[in-house]
Amino acid sequence: MQLFNIPNFLTLINLFSGCLAIVFAFNFHLDWVPFCIAISLIADFFDGMAARALKTPQGIGKELDSLADVVSFGVLPSVVIYQLLFQYWETVNMQESSNFALSSPAFIIAIFAALRLAKFNLDQRQVSGFIGLATPAATIFVAGVLLVFLNNSLELSEVIFKPFTLYGIIAVLCFLMIAEIPMFSFKLKSFGWKGNEIQFTFLLLVAVLIVTLKFAAVPLSVLLYVLLSIIQTFIKK
Repeated sequence: MQLFNIPNFLTLINLFSGCLAIVFAFNFHLDWVPFCIAISLIADFFDGMAARALKTPQGIGKELDSLADVVSFGVLPSVVIYQLLFQYWETVNMQESSNFALSSPAFIIAIFAALRLAKFNLDQRQVSGFIGLATPAATIFVAGVLLVFLNNSLELSEVIFKPFTLYGIIAVLCFLMIAEIPMFSFKLKSFGWKGNEIQFTFLLLVAVLIVTLKFAAVPLSVLLYVLLSIIQTFIKK
């Protein structure tokens, strides 16, 4: 059994970067977290591509990928939301034990991410697409929310820094990760428009969002992805 190969090395970079991001988040260096998330996402994207290109046997690589994703795309976004909640509850001068208790629901994201990943490994329907929101997409949303908060994009920091908003994010992400909603993937069969309409439409709209809304485009892109996936499902019916 080969433990060390290029795809597994990329997966381990994903895991390592996710662990670093958790350390940064717990030490209140939230500004470094988005960079680590970006590294994890890039490594996660290319490990599968490398495995297919090198025809690496799936066995250990598939299991390792899921284990890394639980950390980088399950525990990490939970820690980010936890820290935002904890910082909020500190501002209302509650006891520390109450702060912990009221912030701990953030880790429900990690629970549902683990459920999502376990389901994905066994679900034969998720070969060319996804059923439910993929954990990297959920993490991109959390990273986007964090970027908006740190940069006060569209003056939304105060809105984000509210329990109602943060608990709402937890509930919505947990629901979407295990929801029976077909969602398109970016595995293109060709580079032509035909057959890839939804993917190219999404990328075009994301480009518009980035130009017009800057950091706010990141979480909105995930919401757009979910919306387009739902529309595509209804069109196919």
